[in-house]
Amino acid sequence: MATTRLAKAQWQAYFDRVSKSLPAKNALIEVAGLGLGEQFEAKWVPFAGVTYDPKDDVLVVAVEGLEHLIRRPQEIYVDQDADTLRSFEAIDADGQRHIVLLKDPLRLPSP
Repeated sequence: MATTRLAKAQWQAYFDRVSKSLPAKNALIEVAGLGLGEQFEAKWVPFAGVTYDPKDDVLVVAVEGLEHLIRRPQEIYVDQDADTLRSFEAIDADGQRHIVLLKDPLRLPSP
């Protein structure tokens, strides 16, 4: 695993590519900051994708039943191995940290 800071010029292309190629995952979305503490926006729900809109300067994380918006992200870090994204973190203009963890969904045995 390697954590990498993405340059802002890479955000849109990187997340578009990841959203298209990532196998089915579940996501946990946590927001942390001074005065806010730690808040969970979603806990292990199906992950639909993530995209960066440079025009509106917003990172949109889509999970089942929710679009989590990160307005004016300042920094984005990704944790990935050779073939898959494990997590990413975006720090917004207010200093809040938006952490998205990804894991494989639970596979039930065949009946």
